[in-house]
Amino acid sequence: MILVLGAGESGIGAARLAAKLGLPVFVSDAGHISPDYRQELIDAEIDFEEGGHEIAMDLFPDKLVKSPGIPDTAPVIQHFIERGIRPESEIEFAWNYCNGKVIAITGSNGKTTTTRLCTHLLQEGGLDVIQAGNVGHSFARALSEGTHSCYVLELSSFQLDGIAHFRPDIAILLNVTPDHLDRYAYSMERYTASKFRIAMNQRPEDAFIVYAGDPVIRDYLAKHPQKGRLQPIQPELDPHGVVRINGEPVANLSETCLRGRHNAVNAACAVIAARMCGLSDAVIHSALNSFVNDPHRLEYLGQHKGIDFINDSKATNVDSVYWALDAMTKPVIWIAGGLDKGNDYESIQTLVRNKVAALVCLGADNAKLVNAFKGTVDRIAETDEMSKAVAAAMEFAQPGEVILLSPACASFDLFSNYMDRGEQFRREFLKLNNPNATL
Repeated sequence: MILVLGAGESGIGAARLAAKLGLPVFVSDAGHISPDYRQELIDAEIDFEEGGHEIAMDLFPDKLVKSPGIPDTAPVIQHFIERGIRPESEIEFAWNYCNGKVIAITGSNGKTTTTRLCTHLLQEGGLDVIQAGNVGHSFARALSEGTHSCYVLELSSFQLDGIAHFRPDIAILLNVTPDHLDRYAYSMERYTASKFRIAMNQRPEDAFIVYAGDPVIRDYLAKHPQKGRLQPIQPELDPHGVVRINGEPVANLSETCLRGRHNAVNAACAVIAARMCGLSDAVIHSALNSFVNDPHRLEYLGQHKGIDFINDSKATNVDSVYWALDAMTKPVIWIAGGLDKGNDYESIQTLVRNKVAALVCLGADNAKLVNAFKGTVDRIAETDEMSKAVAAAMEFAQPGEVILLSPACASFDLFSNYMDRGEQFRREFLKLNNPNATL
C-alpha cells in the first residue's frame, strides 16, 4: 500500500498516479484539504483523512510518499522512520514510472523562468514535452494524465531532499544563494548539498549544466567530483543583448522579454539543454523571440509620462533584487519591503548607490529597510498600501527613469502572496493611464 502524507498538488498527484497504476493508496493530511483536491480524491475513489494523521499512524505502508513541505523532523515522519519506513518525495515516486527523457532544473533563483523557457524551446522544436514539478502540475500528476517523450521539471531543494534514485538525463543548477536556511539548520553547506542532489545519481552519459560564475557552485565542485558529464558555463552578455560562451554567440536577447545578466544565464542553460536535445540554432533563435515569461518576473508593464514601470514582485529575496537592479539601464525609483526574512542588504549597497534615485518602502514595518539604506539613498518614503507606494514613486520619478517593484521580502504582511502584490501594482499603473477604468 502507498501512504501519501500531505494533500496539496504534490500529494494529490502521487495519489492519482498510484490509483492509475492500480496500487492501493491512502492520503492523510494534518490540516484541511482544499475543496477541489478533496473532490478529486472522492471522484478517484481514493480513501483519505484530514485534520490529523490518526489512521495513517497505524498503517504499515510499502511506500511512504510525503509532500515537500513536511520536514523529516516532523513527528509523523519520525514515527515511520522508527518503524524502518523511509519517506520519499513525490518526484522519486513518479520517476520510477517515467519512461521519457527528464530535464531537471534547480537553483535559488531563476528556475521557473528557465523551466518555462526550456519547455518552450523544445515545444517550438517539435518535441513532445511537458513541464511539471514545482511549477504547474506535479510530476506524478503529469504521468497520471498521459505519457510524453520529455519532461522538464522545476525542482526545489525540499523536493530533492526526498530522492534516492531519481536520475535526470540533463540536470541544470543555476545558482545557490541563501534561502530557506531555517530548514537546513541555518547551514549554507547543507543547503548547497541539497541543491547538488539533483545530479547525485547521474552517469557519465548524463549531462550536468552548471553556472560556473556562482562562487558557491564553484567551491562545491572543487571538493565534490560529479558523476555526470559536467558542463560548466559562464555566459557573457554584451551591450547589444548577445549572450556568448567562450566567445561563441549562443543567444540574442535583444528582441526577447528576457532582461539582464541573470536571464542571460537562464537563457544560456536552456539553450545548451535544447541543443543537447537536437534543436538547431535557427529554431532556438526563433523560439527565444516568441517566449513570454510568467508575470511578476521583471515584467515590463509600459510607460506613463515617459516613466517605465517594471513589475518584479516575485523578487522575494536580496539576490533577486541584485539581479533586477543589475539589469536596469535607467535611474530607478525602487519600491521594496514587506515581511523581512532575515535579509542582509550589504550585497546590494553598491548597486543601490549607483542605480537608485529614490526608495519607496512598502510594508507594515519599514524600519529595517529604512535603516539599511538611509545613508545610501537620499530620498526615502514610507508607505503601507500599494496605491500610496505608487503615488510616492510618481512624486519622485522623472521622465527617462523607471519605477521598479522588486521587494526583497515576502508579501504576507500586506498581501495574500507575491502575485496579489504584483497585480495590485499592475492595477495602479493602469489607473495612471486611465483613471476612469474599471479594473
